[in-house]
Amino acid sequence: MQVRLNKLLSQSGVASRRAADELIRQGRVEVNRQVVSALGTKADPAHDEIRVDGRRLKAVPARRYLLLNKPRGVVSTRSDPQGRTTVIDLITRAGIGGYFYPVGRLDFDSEGLIILTNDGEFAERVTHPRYELDRTYEALVEGVPDERDLERLRRGVAIDGRRTLPAKVRVVRVMRARGGDQALVEIAIREGRHRQVRRMCDAIAHPVERLRRTRIGSVTSQGLGSGDLRDLTPAELRSLMGSPKQKAKPGSSIRS
Repeated sequence: MQVRLNKLLSQSGVASRRAADELIRQGRVEVNRQVVSALGTKADPAHDEIRVDGRRLKAVPARRYLLLNKPRGVVSTRSDPQGRTTVIDLITRAGIGGYFYPVGRLDFDSEGLIILTNDGEFAERVTHPRYELDRTYEALVEGVPDERDLERLRRGVAIDGRRTLPAKVRVVRVMRARGGDQALVEIAIREGRHRQVRRMCDAIAHPVERLRRTRIGSVTSQGLGSGDLRDLTPAELRSLMGSPKQKAKPGSSIRS
């Protein structure tokens, strides 16, 4: 069956469709020993010999989607120049082989859910802003935010001169301690800017002491211990691959 080359490269874990198109433009893809440069070119993986940078494309592996409860102190990249433990190290230790990469990022000092897959099309879709997939966090912060602070987070705060999208925010509980009160705040956001939740809390003068991602869309961390992983269920996959949502109007707020 004829399939577009960018889709074949994506399914093989070589690159996302967008990046695969760039490989084709650069003349780095061959079909039956002929360089292909036209986007939209199709090939039959069962009969055609496909090469990228001279290396023959392996048979398309079965697509797999892993849910990992990342511990603190683990890097959410394929490799780390500083030699720190990565999410790939964790799945390798669990006896899972093959080429996987993380969908999005989770800070080194943060913990919680992250998805790993060998399906580039899925990764690109899930991380695309059009789908506005909620990612929910529990942030243990210094002090107790008041209603004005929470409303600022709901409406959006400025980070690097650009306002964050409306968020769902609520205080889960308040903890009294000798060193000062703390609050556990649940925050759901639809974008993934660098260290966003931490910087949002900094903006209201309630810095984060500990941060955990508890939910991606409708997928939760229930029953998954720190460092544990499992395959996503078919129902979870369907929920993550849902239809695009309409963007919220500027200035609108979303409440829990």
